[in-house]
Amino acid sequence: MARSKKSEHPLSMRLPVGDIDLIDRAAGIRGRSRTEFVRDAAVRAAEDVLMERSIIRMSAEGFSAFARAIAGSGHAVTALVKVLERKAPWE
Repeated sequence: MARSKKSEHPLSMRLPVGDIDLIDRAAGIRGRSRTEFVRDAAVRAAEDVLMERSIIRMSAEGFSAFARAIAGSGHAVTALVKVLERKAPWE
């Protein structure tokens, strides 16, 4: 008899009460359950680690175009300049 593959698997952790309280407060602020909050944070952290180790491959022509693009002079983004020129609410 074939076993069906589960699409979700349980994960259990032992954490100090202070950590649980901190996670619950943050999850509440985001309007998420503890499980959703921890899952999202863990997935984001895992993606960050994997992206740090990823190798980006491109053709010589593609690399030349990339190098030209980042070496070129930048230009101001009007909307961003306006935001950065605004006085902070606490000032």
